[in-house]
Amino acid sequence: MRGLGLAEAFYREAVAPLLDGVPHAAALLGPGSEVLGFDDDVSTDHDFGPRVQVFVAAPDEVGPVAGRLDALPAEFAGFPVRYGLSRTPEVVDHHVEVTTPGRFFRRHLGTDPAGGMAVADWVLAPTQVLRTLTAGAVFHDPAGDLARRREALGWYPDDVWRYALAAGWWRVDQEEPFVGRTGARGDDLGSRILATRLVRDLMRLAFLIEREWAPYGKWFGRAFRDLRLGASVHNGLEAVLSASRWRDREAALVAAAGVLAAATNDLRLCEPVEATPRPFHDRDIRVLGAGRLTGALAAAITDPDVRALLARPVGTVDQAVDSTDILSAVNRERVAPLLGVRP
Repeated sequence: MRGLGLAEAFYREAVAPLLDGVPHAAALLGPGSEVLGFDDDVSTDHDFGPRVQVFVAAPDEVGPVAGRLDALPAEFAGFPVRYGLSRTPEVVDHHVEVTTPGRFFRRHLGTDPAGGMAVADWVLAPTQVLRTLTAGAVFHDPAGDLARRREALGWYPDDVWRYALAAGWWRVDQEEPFVGRTGARGDDLGSRILATRLVRDLMRLAFLIEREWAPYGKWFGRAFRDLRLGASVHNGLEAVLSASRWRDREAALVAAAGVLAAATNDLRLCEPVEATPRPFHDRDIRVLGAGRLTGALAAAITDPDVRALLARPVGTVDQAVDSTDILSAVNRERVAPLLGVRP
């Protein structure tokens, strides 16, 4: 049984009967491969079993509702209901979390989206966290408390979207000439490393263009395959990574970048930019000239809070930071100064 199916059956057959007459919502959200729908047989070897979140309206309701769950069965669908996690194997308990919607979203995101998302909230929110809060499954939500928050996290406002795209293309612009420059100097390893970095940047741009939150590294490539643009540029990006000659690597890279540039134009978020490769100054090196997209997108931003970020367009936390510890656990106070926002 896949994790989401197990969670829903566990809620309906074991948890819900214990909460009869108690107003609540229930879901499986947050970290976990099963929340993303990517779990398989291998996933069951650790940290896997019946689990669900139960949401109540007020903090003083948490204790009484949690007390009802003492009557949960010892097993469900062949899995133990009380089990330890790899990080805390000595703590064996059930994994029905009882909390309030506001407390849950603040813990994972650093803010409660029910009150709206400011520019700083969006910039500080890792896409992998946003994906886990908008994926998963909601099993019971009569008051719509979860639906409102998940809808609020559906996608960036247009100007924040423009800013993220602008920063993404800026990253490409900063390094795209170096694949050829290093290759021409005989530094094939350096050329491959730079090309690999650019491939990941282009993949992240594909998620942005298609309005899909990118998951964390383990499932990044798997989720990319599901994108429409993923199918369009997948072979080209593989050609970048497998090319043994820098000329072929460069050609495949600018071709894939051109497809994504055209797709950016199709969003009509800014004035279109010619999506064809060109020489880098007078050198025998081909680039897209990705900075032109950054300029067009930046020029279309009107929100003053977003425009203030353009002085140093490092982008969102995912574009500026590559630390698993920071991207998996929101630390707004530590990261905000780097991104030019106040938490």
